[in-house]
Amino acid sequence: MLLSQKKIASFLLILLSFSCSEKENGSLEFANFHPIHPDDSEELIIQKAAHVVPTPRQLRWQELELTGFFHFGINTYTGKEWGDGKEDPALFNPTDLDVEQWVLTAKQGGIRQVILTAKHHDGFCLWPTATTTHSVESSPWKEGKGDVVKEVAEACEKHDMGFGVYLSPWDMNAPMYGTEEYNDFFVAQLTELLTQYGKVDEVWFDGANGEGPNGKKQEYDFDRWYSLIRELQPEAVIAIMGPDVRWVGTETGYGKETEWSVVPVNNLSQDQIAESSQKDVNIKPTWDKSDEVLGGRESLLEAKGLVWYPAETDVSIRPGWFFHESQNNQVKSVEKLLDIYFHSVGKNGVLLLNIPPDKSGRIHSTDSLNLVQWKSQIDKTFSENIAKSGKIHSSDGTDASNLIDGAQQTFWTPKDKSSIAELVLEFTEPKLFNVLNLQEYIQRGQRVEEFVLEVEQDGNWNEIVNGTTIGYKRLLKFPEVEAKKVRLRILSSRLNPQLSEIGLYYDEN
Repeated sequence: MLLSQKKIASFLLILLSFSCSEKENGSLEFANFHPIHPDDSEELIIQKAAHVVPTPRQLRWQELELTGFFHFGINTYTGKEWGDGKEDPALFNPTDLDVEQWVLTAKQGGIRQVILTAKHHDGFCLWPTATTTHSVESSPWKEGKGDVVKEVAEACEKHDMGFGVYLSPWDMNAPMYGTEEYNDFFVAQLTELLTQYGKVDEVWFDGANGEGPNGKKQEYDFDRWYSLIRELQPEAVIAIMGPDVRWVGTETGYGKETEWSVVPVNNLSQDQIAESSQKDVNIKPTWDKSDEVLGGRESLLEAKGLVWYPAETDVSIRPGWFFHESQNNQVKSVEKLLDIYFHSVGKNGVLLLNIPPDKSGRIHSTDSLNLVQWKSQIDKTFSENIAKSGKIHSSDGTDASNLIDGAQQTFWTPKDKSSIAELVLEFTEPKLFNVLNLQEYIQRGQRVEEFVLEVEQDGNWNEIVNGTTIGYKRLLKFPEVEAKKVRLRILSSRLNPQLSEIGLYYDEN
């Protein structure tokens, strides 16, 4: 997957197509990108950070919350995770391929968009491409007349599921890999996928860049690929090695305690935005360490620009990314999946969960059962927002009732534009809860830096849980507590906080 990422080309020009700098009168407007000038004050830089917002495609992607991966290909039949490009296409021969079962399984698990590994590093293509014979066309499956990509795309359309493609830039089968000719070859493959299968909602590139069959490594032409995607599928997000979505930095499914979607861009030239997948303030692969923060105040002050660049948190339901019979007893439990949900979706990320089909061409029954039960537990936990049964008051007297009405397309903000705020929930009788849900109205940026939840007990306010960033969604679970009065205090924010939802829930697990 992402273990050997080496380089990503500049995405600044793409970002600038959405950017809006300062207005002539000196005020700021909301934009996907804001440049930082050498003479900008600290106050102005923080104002700019508070005015960085997602593009429509990024917002749609964030609101999905759960997406799925289907790792399926020649590796399914060799038992490998990474093939070497020398596999015989005759090995690919699913006996009971049922992609509709894949899509319905994902949907029953709450997943709203899926990505298919159309080509992994071995170069074997799951569609009958005109670029190579190393594809399903050379396999015995359906006498070489099958097209897995087409079947998945049609199943997604039938069942109202978002559809995405993974196309590995590294190709250990292509003889021209390591030459400029390969970029033409790759563009031809990408063009086929973007023009023959209807709407594509996500294009997923990883950063693997090893040697091809000629012993050479490739200089990937990412700018050309990005431009092609924008031309052919303008609503598709380009993920991981791309300008729309970044990798969270771990394949465990667990996000960071402090997760900013507004991140610094320091290297502004086309040749300098490189070094892995833009993981820290200098675009170098170090920020996945648990004690580091991407997008904190100090890094903003040193930046040359600020951009909305949210995190995708990926993990497989099994130890491997491809199906292995020996791992049937190692499928992640419902309890583990629930914990991952709280630490991915609940930490301002989108969870990308891999569900690998088996050799027959179906999702294994254990995976399916755990997914369905997982979704059932999530629905049960969040079926009733206890906060809705109370009355909410803001410290400045403004009406904050829209924070508990379930309508996330509205927001509350302090009338005096303060960076601190207090909200109190009062109930007529004590309520039992152990989960907090907070959401910011990210259409107007991400701002909250620190908050605390308290309950009134014996006339005193006692802290129950605290956190740093919120973003699209923050979920915190804590030992159950019973109280009639609950207080949320925003202790620090980049300008005035703009909240869209407060939820209190009880999780029996």
